[in-house]
Amino acid sequence: MRDATSLLLGLFCLMLFTMEAQAADVNLSIAASLKEVINKLSDNFARKNPGVKFLKNFGASGALAKQIENGAPADIFISANMEWMDYLKNKKLVELSRIGTFTYNTLVFAGPLDKKVTCMQDLTKLEKIAIGSPRSVPAGEYAMAAMKKAGIDKQMENKLVMAKDVRDCLMYSERGEVDGSFVYRTDALQAKQAKILYTVPQELYPRVVYPMALTMTGAKNRDADAFFKYLQSGDAKEVLGKFGFALQ
Repeated sequence: MRDATSLLLGLFCLMLFTMEAQAADVNLSIAASLKEVINKLSDNFARKNPGVKFLKNFGASGALAKQIENGAPADIFISANMEWMDYLKNKKLVELSRIGTFTYNTLVFAGPLDKKVTCMQDLTKLEKIAIGSPRSVPAGEYAMAAMKKAGIDKQMENKLVMAKDVRDCLMYSERGEVDGSFVYRTDALQAKQAKILYTVPQELYPRVVYPMALTMTGAKNRDADAFFKYLQSGDAKEVLGKFGFALQ
């Protein structure tokens, strides 16, 4: 009788463990500029995989990397540049064999249509320009690199308004609080008020690459692993294209 009770208890515990494993949350730490496309892709995946629950954390790549370093739950990390992926790689917080490229983007200057910007030099005629804080926001780093290479960085020092992430930059433009902002093309396409005024020449800044990786904990999460593979699928690439991202 005792053996039978022990067996039943063991089977019950195994069933609970299996249910918990099947219902594991997938924690996503994602660059702010990917918010809409990741929401769409996670919804698509969840419809095909009932029971999978996504917990999403969108923000500046540097801030997200620091959060992961400090123990924040994350199964998949997607950065807006290689610097913060390398940071976590050096900290041994991402699975080395599960690092890939998610997509690409383009840096643009967006603002109201009454502002005429046809070249980098035109930016020096404006009063306030929003950029993401270069210390943690890749878009801000790309913008600073472009201004420096164009030779206008010194002239721009007192014009820059720092934002916590690229979406805040766009918000400042949308509200008319600045004359324009450096954002990604895909962000500007989502805007209602601000429009793309100028596409920053690619030779002025490093290409915008979004690396993605499974964290060390994510590599042990079956659902996270499945979603990571889905993000590299043809279906995902089709959705990325519809949102204006470059595929190569």
